[in-house]
Amino acid sequence: MEPKKIKDTRVVQTDQVLINDLNNYHTLFGGVLMKKMDACATLSARRHSRIKECVTASTDSVNFIEPIRQSDSVCIESFVTHTGKSSMEIFCKVIAEDLDTGIRRLAATAFLTFVALDENKKPVEVAKVIPESEEEKYLFETGKERAKISKLKRKQNIELISKLSLQKPWD
Repeated sequence: MEPKKIKDTRVVQTDQVLINDLNNYHTLFGGVLMKKMDACATLSARRHSRIKECVTASTDSVNFIEPIRQSDSVCIESFVTHTGKSSMEIFCKVIAEDLDTGIRRLAATAFLTFVALDENKKPVEVAKVIPESEEEKYLFETGKERAKISKLKRKQNIELISKLSLQKPWD
């Protein structure tokens, strides 16, 4: 399978902030932003794998850096930064732009892991990626360490799940 350039997986989506998306602090709900990032990252995964079904396996980290206000636009850039056999690590960079002043600021970052599935819901192999820009090279090079950490977290999560009860708390 031929490797693909990271830039070919890049998706850029820009939205305005609507009043219904604000919390009681008049900033964008974190969950609303997470939904937008997941939707953008899905397109990057599909663009890379060219598979109809790419599912979110995990949200490895979300870092909220600056609040996003109603006077801002929200620009989400996503792209594949690292791949496993059937998994794709996707980085999301969120830039808020004050529409009155034009000042842009980094509002959030996130790493999500997606898996490409065939028509039988089985994982399929995905191509490796080729970084070109300094940003892409940095994210690619640090991806191996994030993959190790994610593997450890998956192992810990399996252990956690084995210890959880499904009984109703009032029984």
